[in-house]
Amino acid sequence: MTGNISTTTFRWPELLRKGARVHIAGVAGVGMNPLAQALAACGCTVSGSDRFLDQGSELPVLRQLRAAGIALLPQDGTGVTADTALLAVSTAIEPTNPDVAAAQRLGIPVAHRSEVLAALTRRGRCIGVAGTSGKTTTTGMTGWILDHAGLRPNVVNGGVILNWAGPDTIGNVRISGGDLWVVETDESDRSLLNFSPEAAILTTVTADHFPLPETIDLFNAFIDRVSGPVICGPGVKAVLGRADERLVEPAFDLRRGDGGWTVAWDGVEINLPLPGRHNAIDAVCAAALARAYGVDAAGVKAALEAFRGIDRRLTPAHAPGAAVRVYDDYGHNPEKIAAAWEAVQETVPGRVWGVWRPHGYGPLSATATDLVEALAARVKPDERVFILPVFYAGGTANRKMESEDLVRMLVERGVPAEWVPDYETLASRLTALACPGDAILIMGARDPRLPVFAREMAHWDRRLPGG
Repeated sequence: MTGNISTTTFRWPELLRKGARVHIAGVAGVGMNPLAQALAACGCTVSGSDRFLDQGSELPVLRQLRAAGIALLPQDGTGVTADTALLAVSTAIEPTNPDVAAAQRLGIPVAHRSEVLAALTRRGRCIGVAGTSGKTTTTGMTGWILDHAGLRPNVVNGGVILNWAGPDTIGNVRISGGDLWVVETDESDRSLLNFSPEAAILTTVTADHFPLPETIDLFNAFIDRVSGPVICGPGVKAVLGRADERLVEPAFDLRRGDGGWTVAWDGVEINLPLPGRHNAIDAVCAAALARAYGVDAAGVKAALEAFRGIDRRLTPAHAPGAAVRVYDDYGHNPEKIAAAWEAVQETVPGRVWGVWRPHGYGPLSATATDLVEALAARVKPDERVFILPVFYAGGTANRKMESEDLVRMLVERGVPAEWVPDYETLASRLTALACPGDAILIMGARDPRLPVFAREMAHWDRRLPGG
């Protein structure tokens, strides 16, 4: 219903005028809360509803949205009233949602979140960041560099930029009032095709939400909507099979340093404070894009060396000097999980005890084979990956594959894997196995319990030998 709405359906200047009331269903979501903040900062009157609010889960993001002036209301349709100009929804919001039903009853326009954000970016110029992996970090890096250089970009990201986060500030949105927008775009629901950027970054192209041929077609369609240069990650042009001169893969060299990577690019050496080769490659893409907007190499270097990263992208949950390090990561597809595992292996002298919670039945079924191969190539015989039950957020779902099925596939492939039914059991297993020098890597999307559990494990570390 919501993924293919045409912009010609709506009178966007009128709907998003200053003071216009916009209601957002699922406002705590990673794609919805930044939209709510951006709309509010641009002068709209914003309200939102969320099932977590109705369940009594007072997530930090809800408190921070209130601090941004966004009214939070029950998800029972009462938030959509006759004076509502627009209801914004994500692909996860089904037609039977009470807010959607109320909007339809009152004749209130309903638009996909990406259409609303795209309408905001059409007030100026847009840089779109896309890719099956790395786009959140790259969006954050790009926005940070341009802001650091004084270009006053408006940045809308799916992840929290730690440099901008605070007790009452989420940190994934920066509305500076200029005409340049830097936005993360999403291929999972094809909504990246709602944007028409003047420049773009395409980090990686791999099978994730769709088979590879379909993914290639989707990203090629996105490139066709970009009027200017497209900065590409290594090998992207070959995967896409196009020789368009607008596609640029920057030249660079990498070497491992203390606690991170050193990037040799454009005559400077950038010492990144972040672990993982994948983060270094993302930095190169962001650097090349910023260079195209006039930021010199010295300015790029200064900005990136001060960049603290994205929340839930290998975020340390442990205190300095902890016996066992605990990392919280959003990894939810084979490419991201592999990158996170490799980065942690580089960082600690001991073993990696990994945890993953599949974020949906469809994604689990679509990526299981590739995930098994990715883990088989990285999990050492004395390490282990623990698999939690699939996170189910409600709605219709084809449950043809469960977490237990994935564990059987892993074990058959020789990967040390174990199914755990709940967080209590998981905590018991981790505390029994982890030793000083080891790391615990918590991975997964959507489930808000994951980062909370990572922090809990960081405290439980004190009970471990040597803790």
